[in-house]
Amino acid sequence: MFDPRPATIAYPPQTANYHYKAELVIVIGKAGRNIAANNALDHVMGFATGLDMTRRELQLDARAKGRPWDTGKNFDESSPLGLVHPIAETGPMAKGSIRLTVNGEVKQDADLADLIHSVPEVIAYVSKGYQLEPGDLIYTGTPAGVGAVKPGDVLVVSIAGLTDTTVTIGDLAHD
Repeated sequence: MFDPRPATIAYPPQTANYHYKAELVIVIGKAGRNIAANNALDHVMGFATGLDMTRRELQLDARAKGRPWDTGKNFDESSPLGLVHPIAETGPMAKGSIRLTVNGEVKQDADLADLIHSVPEVIAYVSKGYQLEPGDLIYTGTPAGVGAVKPGDVLVVSIAGLTDTTVTIGDLAHD
């Protein structure tokens, strides 16, 4: 059942430079591989707001060494997800405001139409490398303005037509 209370996620271990990125999240509803962009929306069940959190110094260190970024991007509670809205309610999500605030201050503010790749383009690209299955989530990218957070910060992701996602950064997780 949907819990409307704001979530608290722990500040992850092994970082002192924890960053946010607000993203539109595509929820796949129909399986497919090598999906053409003009058929991509047929594979969408719905959309949600989401956060793509990063342990920035681990990501940058891995990049500098030519290694995978896994430790910077893949950790507990790294991608909070909001309430999923069916595509029948939202339409294709090709335009509309995408915004992130930290403690009430706007940090990211753009229009979905300004993202580098459209929803159909993202699905077409991802489906070239992966068999998409119902329930798969695709985080689409973020507007300019990513930045660091600290324990106690409250992040709100807002996308026109979707329910806001509110996350509080908790205390440091134990190693």
